[in-house]
Amino acid sequence: MIELKDVKLSFDENVILDGVTMTVPDGRAFGLLGSNGAGKSTILRLLSGIYQLQEGSIKIDGEDIYDNVKIKEQICFINDETIQFTNYTLKQLKNYYKRFYRTFSEEKFVKLHSVLNLPMNKKLSTFSKGMKRQAIVICAIACCTKYIFLDEAFDGLDPTMRIIVKNMMIDAMIDNGATIILSSHNLKEVQEFCDTAALLHGGKIIFCRELDSVMGSIRKVQTSFPTAPSKEDFPEIEILHIENSGSVTNIIAKGTEEEIRASVEKHNPRFVDMIPLTLDEIFIYEMEVLGYDGKDL
Repeated sequence: MIELKDVKLSFDENVILDGVTMTVPDGRAFGLLGSNGAGKSTILRLLSGIYQLQEGSIKIDGEDIYDNVKIKEQICFINDETIQFTNYTLKQLKNYYKRFYRTFSEEKFVKLHSVLNLPMNKKLSTFSKGMKRQAIVICAIACCTKYIFLDEAFDGLDPTMRIIVKNMMIDAMIDNGATIILSSHNLKEVQEFCDTAALLHGGKIIFCRELDSVMGSIRKVQTSFPTAPSKEDFPEIEILHIENSGSVTNIIAKGTEEEIRASVEKHNPRFVDMIPLTLDEIFIYEMEVLGYDGKDL
C-alpha cells in the first residue's frame, strides 16, 4: 500500500504540494490528473525517492522511500523525458535496467520485444518519440517490480501502440500483482485504464476516489423552464455550471440522480433529460469552479 499524509514540498518560495493526503491500495491502476504544474510529476518523484520529503509522510508498504534500497528495488519509474538514454541502444538500455533490478526477466523482455520488434542495436536517438517510449516501457515491465510509476504514460504513442502498451501493463498487474500509478493529460486513457484517480490543482487534492464514484457523482441535466433559473434557485444541490441558451437550460450538478431530479422538478420544467458526462467534461467543470480555464491542458 502507498500512503501519503499531509505532504508538503516547496522549491525556493514556490509551493508545489500543499498538504496532499491519499492512499493507493495494492493492485490498483491509479491515475493522477491535473493541470500543468499541479504537482503530478512531483508526487511520482517523491514516491520514487528522487526528491526528499520536506513535510508530512510517505510510506510504501509501511516504510519510508528516500535512501531505502529495499523499497526502491520494488519501484520502476518511467520519466516523461528520455533524453538521458539517447546514446543507448535498446540492448544497452535493457542491460542498464538489468543491473539495478535483480527481478529483471530476460524471458519477459524477449516476449515484450517480440510484440514491438524494435531494433536492438540502433541508438535511441534514431527512434521516434513513440519508439523511445515503447523501449523504456518494455524494459520497465521486464523489471517485474511491485510498483510501476509512469509520467505521461502514453505520450507519443499512436492509437494502436496505446492499446498494446495498455495491454502490457494490464498483464504486469495480473502476472506480478503490480500497482501502477500514471499521470496523464489524456483523460480518456485514464478513464479506460484506471479504476481510481486523484485530481490535483495548485498542489492540493480536489478528489481521490474510484472513477465509478466520480462518474456517478456529477450529472448534466438538459431541461427547460418557464423562466430561466440561476444557481441560487437550486439550494439543495451543488451546481458546478449553469447555462441558459434560448429556452433550454443546461445544468452541471453534483449529487445522485434522484437528488438532482427532485431539485429541478420543483421548478416545473417542461422536460428533464439526464446526460452522462465523460471524465474530460467532469475535469473541465471541476476546474472551472476553481477558476482554471483549461487552456494549458
